[in-house]
Formats: sequence, C-alpha cells, structure tokens
Amino acid sequence: MKKELDMVLMIVPLIIVAGLCVLFFLYPEQSILATDYIRNMLGENLGWFYMLLGLGVFLATIIIAFSRYGKIRLGNSEKPQYTNFQWGAMIFTSTMAADILYYSCSEWALYAGEQHLNSAGQMELWSPTYSLFHWGPIPWGFYLILAVAFGFMIHVRGRTKQKFSESLRPLLGDKVDGVLGRGIDLIAIFALLAGTATTFSIATPLLSEGICDVFHLEPSVTINIGILVVIAVIYTWAVLTGFKGILFAAKVCIFLFLGLVFWVLFLSGDTVYIIETGITAAGNMVQNFFSLSTNLDPSRTTGFVQNWTIFYWAYWLVWCIATPFFIGVISKGRTIKSLILGGYAAGLAGTYTSFMVFGGFGLAKQTKGTIDVLAQLADGVTVPRAILNMFHTLPFSKGAILLLVITMVAFYATTFDTLTMVISIYSYRNLKENKEPDKKIRAFWAVLFIILPIGLLSAKSSMHSLQSVAIIAAFPIGVIVILIVFSFLKEASNYIKREG
Repeated sequence: MKKELDMVLMIVPLIIVAGLCVLFFLYPEQSILATDYIRNMLGENLGWFYMLLGLGVFLATIIIAFSRYGKIRLGNSEKPQYTNFQWGAMIFTSTMAADILYYSCSEWALYAGEQHLNSAGQMELWSPTYSLFHWGPIPWGFYLILAVAFGFMIHVRGRTKQKFSESLRPLLGDKVDGVLGRGIDLIAIFALLAGTATTFSIATPLLSEGICDVFHLEPSVTINIGILVVIAVIYTWAVLTGFKGILFAAKVCIFLFLGLVFWVLFLSGDTVYIIETGITAAGNMVQNFFSLSTNLDPSRTTGFVQNWTIFYWAYWLVWCIATPFFIGVISKGRTIKSLILGGYAAGLAGTYTSFMVFGGFGLAKQTKGTIDVLAQLADGVTVPRAILNMFHTLPFSKGAILLLVITMVAFYATTFDTLTMVISIYSYRNLKENKEPDKKIRAFWAVLFIILPIGLLSAKSSMHSLQSVAIIAAFPIGVIVILIVFSFLKEASNYIKREG
C-alpha cells in the first residue's frame, strides 16, 4: 500500500503544522505579532482582491449554470447517486461544523458594538443583514465553483489522480506532475490542517459550558478533551464505514438541527418577531448585495470591512480545500446546473434558517428587554455564557441546552468525517472513482485531526496564531481558485466540442 500513497503530502504538511504549534506555544507573543502583521497587511493592502474574487466567483457560478456548461452531466448515470434530501443534507452538514450554531446565536451581538453598523442604521436591521451576507451566496460560491471543477474532473474526465493540482492539468499540462503541482497540493493540505486545527477552539468552550450547565460541573481542560474525544470517536466511526456512515451521520445531524430550530422558533414566545426579522434582513441583504460586495471603506472610517468581511472571505477560502471536493464526489449523476442551483438552495436554506432563527431569538430577547446580552458582554461575560443565558429564557431550558450541545457534536462529527474522507483520498497517488481509501489511512487522519486541537487546548494564543496562518494561506489559494476556474472552462469547452 505504501507505493500507492503520496507520503510527501502526508508527512510534510503535518511536520509544518506541528512545528508551528510548538513555535506558537513556546513564543506566543512573538507569534501573534508576526502573524497578525502579515494578516493585517493582507487585509489592508489586498482586501480588494478578496472582495473582487468573492463577487466574481458568485457571478461565475450563475453564468456557468445557465450557459452551455450547465447542461454537462457529471458521470454516465442518468439518475443522481443520492436523493435531493440526502444530497442536500450532506452538503449542509459537511461544511459548517458547530461554528454555525455558535455564530448564529452570537454574531448579531458581536456586530452590535461596531461603529459601522451604528452609522449604517439600526443595529436591529444591519447586524442580521451582515450575518446573512457573510454566510450567504458568496461563501457558497467559493464551494460550488470548485465543486463543479472537481466533479467534472472525477466523473466526466475520469481522473484517478484526485488532488487539488489535478484540476489545473488542462491549463498547466504536465507541470502539475512536477514541483509546481506538488507545491500547490502542499499549500492546500497545509491550509486545511491549519484551519481544522483551530476550528474546535471556536465552539468547544460553548460545548463545555453547556455540559457543565446541564450537569452542574465545573469547566476544565479535562472536560474539553473529553468532548473532543467523543466527537473523534463518532466521526471516526462514520468515516470508517464509508459514505454510508457519512450519509447516516448527516441525516441524524439534520433532524437534531431541525428539532433545535423548532424548540427555539415555536417555544420562545418570539415566533412572529423571529420570522419578521429574518425576512426583513434577507430583503435588506438582497437590496444591498452589490454595495456590500464592493464596499472597501477606502478611508478606513471603521475598519469593519477589513475585520469582518475580508476576514470571512479569507477563512472560507481555506475551507475550500476539502468541502468542494466532497460536494463534487457526491454529485455524480447531476448536471452542473443542478449542482450549482441545488447547492445554493441546500446551503442557503441551512445557514439562513440557522441565522434567522437563533440570531432572531437573541435579538428578540435583547430588544424586548428580557435579557441584556450586550451589557453582559460589555461587563466581561464570555460569549458562550451569554448564549447559555439566552437559552435559559426558554421553557425546559436544560433540555434545550442539552439538545444544543448534542447538535453541535453532530455538526462537528459530520464535518470532520467529510474532511477525513477527502484528505484520505488526497493521500493516494492515484485512486479510481468508485474506490474508497483504505481504513488505516482514514483512521490515521481521523486521529491526527483530533490530536492537534487537544494539543492546543492549553494555549489560546497559539490557536489565534494558527488561525492567522490559515487566513494568510488563503491568499495563494485565492489565486489557485482563479486558475482552476479558467482550467475548467478550457477543458469543458473542448469536451462540448467533441461531444456535440
């Protein structure tokens, strides 16, 4: 099996990320200064690149969907491999992790203190608007444009070398087999490892606080590690059982998510407010979509765009390494138009439901005076604690918090079983379309994905620095995304000419 594996792509990124972890742990202050300097420099000087890339990619997906390229079917199958519900469930749950619940509940409050929102108008209008924008069509466009390219590469062209660089073969030719291709793949895996190593740092504190709240425990590193181990066991089981296990985990996650949505939407007493706030924010986002997509605040009057929008676009790019590949793989039998439009429908339905319901719930409690979340945050209350305080206003609050925790675990498990499957595929020099990676390789990556977060739990500054490294890595990935789009268009055009 060793001959089949690409050991360089397995070992080198691991050594680099592990080395960075050690460096950040030993020299946290210097690491923060260095990475923040580069991160801020990219945001200040190249923010226009991220903004134009985001808008350009979104427009490209719409043009491709309704052009001749949209009629191309991914694979010879007349029927899609999965039903619409199965397919949509895997797309939504494989992309979000538990971060979506954390931010859905808190992002409106994080925006509330921003000067930009105060100058733009009412906080009640613009904070949910920006949430829908930052988790809306442009981020999903990053995923879907690459899913089209990867799906075409695997299901139509039948490529057995399933790597990031392979999608550039029509443009770069045999150079993808050399140093250039190897460099592209190393950047991709490194960025993915750096991003996944820190994503647990966002929502794990909320998971820990929630468990301690329900069972009257004291938060500790031991509980955090226990949570990560449980998540690892679940997603390792799912990925070892293959795509059937991933599909089962996705279904469970969707039903848990819908149960939590029902609890908050219909039992909070704020149903009408939540629905009306969501509709208003969605309308405001659509009305101002192009101005939000191109506003760079040249005078830097507030820094909101650099701190939030450009940060989000960069961080979504890091996650473009694995998620689009997975979407492309499970889209066999669908046309490119179906992939794009269906992908937007599934992705936006999930993210918008989450932000409209949980964000609207928090706003309702704030504006109606039930609980002053903003004052709590200003007084030093942590974001996880503030979220739990909101949930305590619900009937049967302990049950609601427990369901929140279980749903977050499910989201983490479904996301990481997907990532593990994809990076296991990356580990092979060649892998046929319908062949799954060896279980030993899947287990190797499953364990690795959890070791780094556990190692970083005691060093919050290290997590911040590593996250900055992932965002910095997003710049070359953005350039690669542009090349992949042109490469796909070139090969797809030739394919259409040959096939008529």
